[in-house]
Amino acid sequence: MRCYRCFLLAPVVIACFFSRITTTTLADPRATVVRELCNKTKDDGPGAVWANNFVVAFDNLNSDLEQKGWGVTSVGQDPITFYALVQCLEDLSTVDCTLCYSEIRSLLPKCYPEIGGRIYLDGCFMRYANYSFFGEAVDSLDTSVCSSSNRSSEKRGFGSAVDAVLSNVTSLAVKSGKGFAVTSAFGSTEFAAYALAQCWENLNTSSCAACLSAAAGSVAKCAPAEEGRALFAGCFVRYSTAPFWNSEDSGSSSKKHVVPWTVLGFSVGLVLVLIGSVLAWRKKKKACRAGEGSLRGLYGSELPARISQSSLNYSYKDLKKATCSFSVENKIGQGSNGTVYKAVLPGGNEVAAKRLFLNTKQCLDQFFNEVDVISQVRHKNLVKLLGCSVDGPESFLIYEYHLNRSLDLSIFADGQQKRRLDWQQRFDVIFGVAEGLCYLHEESETRIIHRDIKASNVLLDQKLKPKITDFGLARVLCGDRTHLTTGIAGTVGYMAPEYVVHGHLTKKADVYSFGVLAVEIVTGKRCCGSTGSHSGHSLLAQVWHSYKTNTTEKVVDTRLQQESAPLDLEEITRVVQVGLLCTQANPDERPAMSRVVELLRDRDGERGDADFILGDPPFFEVEIDAAGGGVDGEACTLLP
Repeated sequence: MRCYRCFLLAPVVIACFFSRITTTTLADPRATVVRELCNKTKDDGPGAVWANNFVVAFDNLNSDLEQKGWGVTSVGQDPITFYALVQCLEDLSTVDCTLCYSEIRSLLPKCYPEIGGRIYLDGCFMRYANYSFFGEAVDSLDTSVCSSSNRSSEKRGFGSAVDAVLSNVTSLAVKSGKGFAVTSAFGSTEFAAYALAQCWENLNTSSCAACLSAAAGSVAKCAPAEEGRALFAGCFVRYSTAPFWNSEDSGSSSKKHVVPWTVLGFSVGLVLVLIGSVLAWRKKKKACRAGEGSLRGLYGSELPARISQSSLNYSYKDLKKATCSFSVENKIGQGSNGTVYKAVLPGGNEVAAKRLFLNTKQCLDQFFNEVDVISQVRHKNLVKLLGCSVDGPESFLIYEYHLNRSLDLSIFADGQQKRRLDWQQRFDVIFGVAEGLCYLHEESETRIIHRDIKASNVLLDQKLKPKITDFGLARVLCGDRTHLTTGIAGTVGYMAPEYVVHGHLTKKADVYSFGVLAVEIVTGKRCCGSTGSHSGHSLLAQVWHSYKTNTTEKVVDTRLQQESAPLDLEEITRVVQVGLLCTQANPDERPAMSRVVELLRDRDGERGDADFILGDPPFFEVEIDAAGGGVDGEACTLLP
């Protein structure tokens, strides 16, 4: 459980003493997980595309949830479209709904790479799949969850109360037109049964009625258990021996059908509940300090020193205000490891706020890794990290803002381009990225392997000079070590064959990624198609063939060929040669980045031909066979 929920409970417990006596409970996000189900079928398609759709969908649903408490979305194109639905129960406030969804955001991505999953919390629900399930009311995964405690001594009377309350609440939910109701029933003056019913918004009235009827019949079998929940594809039904919904205005039935207890009886019960709540709160607070999924817990009692410094700290509240509550209008970037927003801070300073999913220890490692790595290096071609935010329900990295955004928006024909880059500008980007990598590999005090060089991780400043960004996957080479053996992470199409096959990470893995990027900039084509096909495999092969047949002009971006000034085909060919040299299958045949800078700087052709002896291009054949169709590690949230 997240720490912020523990702190929220304190004022709730205190306020309870002064609230007027009612049969309803106080506000609570009810983020307790009832059941999480992941499909058994894994994603065997283009993982990078599915992973990106995964995160885009989460972001879309977040916007819908803030506005209306539920949402559906579909991202991508069949057969790899990502369909998702999320909904909070009707009685949750906007704040509680957001908190409940924060738990979903941190938990459900663990189902990846399985292509379907659903999670039921007491206050909210989410489901995703690779097909449109929005019309489904029931399916084979429908189930009920019964508590272990029971009223066996009052089995008959309590069972009657449960049957009555379930019949009433499902009927009221259908009649309400909202698919939601709460109510109660009494088997005697000694005990009662309380119930809540909720249909998901994607169902019509008849489907809702059918789902609730089936769910009520299923959960009724839990009696004499004191509590039961029906978890169905299209609805949620819960009963309990005590009221559990939040607002006394949760539905028209809550006032009309709840018989109040006597003041004395309820007061005694309230005292007992308060004692239990205080004990539970203290336990949760202790657990938070111990670290049940919190930032502090996963990193000990103190956050890393750099984050504790005031110069790096940004307030979540200030960021939310600066981005207009993370509005879609302020969204400037989207990747599988988070969403980037433009934020205007007090005083008018513009920054880029990268909103992250932090659901596992691995993801937190990447978060702090990025803070630690990039705060140690300074270079004209590396983006500047300004700070981070860790005090809210989600965490952020804050970077300097660049109006021209990422390189992929300017070089790919399918991008929403605001600016086209001419050849000189493209060459400057290639050269600048090479210089930045050379600095990381050979010149900085801390030698760093970036591991995720690609067009979307290169930003363009006002003068269209490149800035390498996103160091979440970066690794530091310590001492005399020449390589690291690590889990595979990166982006399909940019990863070196030896890294994909053996997890053998050296600086030559970045060289390979740079070579792919250089070819993309020349051709204006992506190494991995937006449809998920391995178009990068044929792209390098096509460029290599053109180079061998002295027809390099055939692969040059057509938009460059339309320029009024004649193209320097000799220089373009030399850049293609460098790109192909960097993507040799054998890492020993790839040049160091310092040599790449020399080859690119040599614009007068004084270099020797020996530098460009290229072997046959098994660039991708090795990667395809070994990876079984691709490896995705672009998003920390999507790697268990």
